[in-house]
Amino acid sequence: MATCPECDAEIEVDEFDVDKGDQLSCPECGSNLEVTSLSPIELDVAPEDDEDEDEEEDLEDGELADDDDEEEEDDEEEEDGDWEE
Repeated sequence: MATCPECDAEIEVDEFDVDKGDQLSCPECGSNLEVTSLSPIELDVAPEDDEDEDEEEDLEDGELADDDDEEEEDDEEEEDGDWEE
């Protein structure tokens, strides 16, 4: 058994089914929790900015891919120009 740090609800967690750093949700209050210790099992509120960072990385990757495509097009145009001369 572990205790939710938000609402103090008792949460049944099988120590063999979880690893340190795993995230779960409190069935009582819905808080996102992270396993911080295995013996005894302790839970803490999970950081919420992980999802935001993933979304930002996806946007950055998409922007970089677009920039790379533009650079490749510019290079192709320059190469085409060299052949014409």
